[in-house]
Amino acid sequence: MKKIGLTGGIATGKSTVSGILRELGVPVIDADEVDRRLSEKGNKVWKAVYDHFGSGYFLPDGEMDRGRLGEMVFSDRRARQSLNQITHPIIQKEMERMLRQMEEDRNPPIAVLDVPLLIEVGWDRFVDEVWVVAIPEELQIRRLMWRNDMTEEQAIQRVRSQMSLKEKCRMADRVIDNSRTVQYTREQIIRICKEYEALEDQKCEHRKGAGWPL
Repeated sequence: MKKIGLTGGIATGKSTVSGILRELGVPVIDADEVDRRLSEKGNKVWKAVYDHFGSGYFLPDGEMDRGRLGEMVFSDRRARQSLNQITHPIIQKEMERMLRQMEEDRNPPIAVLDVPLLIEVGWDRFVDEVWVVAIPEELQIRRLMWRNDMTEEQAIQRVRSQMSLKEKCRMADRVIDNSRTVQYTREQIIRICKEYEALEDQKCEHRKGAGWPL
């Protein structure tokens, strides 16, 4: 099973790509989904954040105030680093557990780990390939303004608080252009998936010819 690390930048449409992969039957483990589950009241990430940042970042019902926490970490680099240091090891451990279970149960040709900060936190070392979802920065800012109801200044600050997409693309094994229509993005992903299907078919033929057990 080949492990693919899928990443991009804020508002580049990584969720769209993940959705298409799932529609095509490719298993995807989403770091944000794992984070949300582990951030529920009383769970592992919730406890770590509460212990480090205190009750000021939690709602009256005890759930995490993700909006206020997000504002803080995007405006304060040191706070962002602290949050990453305490939460990422917890999330990574859970994703590794899920990946092992997937390999035992299904062992698909590829499995995708959808991780927004894959490169920044060094998780690219643990995957076989890195795929980056990319769009021009101007479009990224416009999409973020529309999606999150932000001013241009707020959107620029949020985008530029992350590693630039150009740098991520230089480190990628594949770049998925999500600047056009959803159908255009889908066609790229279908072509990529067909390549892996062909690789699997060749592998199976090789095994048959060599007399290996299937």
